[in-house]
Amino acid sequence: MANGTFVDLIQLVEELGFREIGGRGSHRVFTRADVTELVNLQVEKGDAKLYQVRQIVRLIRRYNLKLEED
Repeated sequence: MANGTFVDLIQLVEELGFREIGGRGSHRVFTRADVTELVNLQVEKGDAKLYQVRQIVRLIRRYNLKLEED
């Protein structure tokens, strides 16, 4: 499986209801009130790291997250 773009992963996380709370350099940190884990994403040459994509998939399954509707 190839890495996805970092921009796509950020968009997905935000559409899942996470909000950015900070970060430094290439790192961006997100939180969501009903999820205990912080999401720390880091861009690498424009791509999302595969382990971070897997982390998001695990959170979606664990918390039964759905995309927010406008």
